[in-house]
Amino acid sequence: MSAGIDSTRGQDPPARSRIRIESDTPVPQTGITGPSVNGHRITAPEVVFDSQDVSIFYGAKQALAGVTLRIRSGQITALIGPSGCGKTTFLRSLNRMNDSVPSFRIEGQILYHGHDIYGGNVDQVEVRRRIGMVFQKPNPFPKSIYDNVAWAPRNLGLKSELDDRVEKALRGAALWDEVKDRLKDSALGLSGGQQQRLCIARAIAIEPSVLLLDEPASALDPIATGAIEELMHSLKGRFTIVIVTHNMQQAARVADRTAFFSLEMSGEKPTGALIEFDDTETIFGRPRDPRTRDYVTGRFG
Repeated sequence: MSAGIDSTRGQDPPARSRIRIESDTPVPQTGITGPSVNGHRITAPEVVFDSQDVSIFYGAKQALAGVTLRIRSGQITALIGPSGCGKTTFLRSLNRMNDSVPSFRIEGQILYHGHDIYGGNVDQVEVRRRIGMVFQKPNPFPKSIYDNVAWAPRNLGLKSELDDRVEKALRGAALWDEVKDRLKDSALGLSGGQQQRLCIARAIAIEPSVLLLDEPASALDPIATGAIEELMHSLKGRFTIVIVTHNMQQAARVADRTAFFSLEMSGEKPTGALIEFDDTETIFGRPRDPRTRDYVTGRFG
């Protein structure tokens, strides 16, 4: 048994049963108790990720320095900043996607529901099952629409009621009505926006608690981008969502909280760093740091 992540395999376990974490639920839960307003006690949503002084290296190059922030349940958190500032590196660290890079090294801790996802004996497959990811460019498999969505459940042994699972995922991605009569057709025949929603359906088919989205609309036209943004709003009640975006308007439209990353000099070389993290309204309207203000107003970046 690892630190809260159980690598035991079953034939057809219930959703979410194989990672045993207290308060493991994708919907907002009672968290930190705050002040009272009109006699009602305010509580912050439960902390899903607690990043503690995280620094990331690729060989001798430091990509990110000392990131400390908390990502809470049932919210959309946007990571913004200029190219090369480490926001995608940080996103990929949340489900250990950087592990495939031979020179990758991480310092500090990333806690998922209180458990260190980089701890000893942690099952990386289980981490990625619970923390799904959708990439910048749609990457459907050269298979049918149905087989794209069914691929991960089949590999994880979640084969009972597979048709229902596929339909639920496609409905969740707002794609079912468009493809229900052609599930056996190749996914490569879908439009770019449909392919991206298919990739989201593929990610949620195994019922993760978190969705990581790496610029999911950057390659899409404005109509398809709007559909993806509407989809994010509809999924927020079921999943905690973290999105990297270069589109300031998109971050302002979809995110509850926004983290601004930028480059700072570390010795002789620039290194990615977290500059400011707050409610989205504050980041775009009343940022505390002048570097944040300059970026969101278009003065640099």
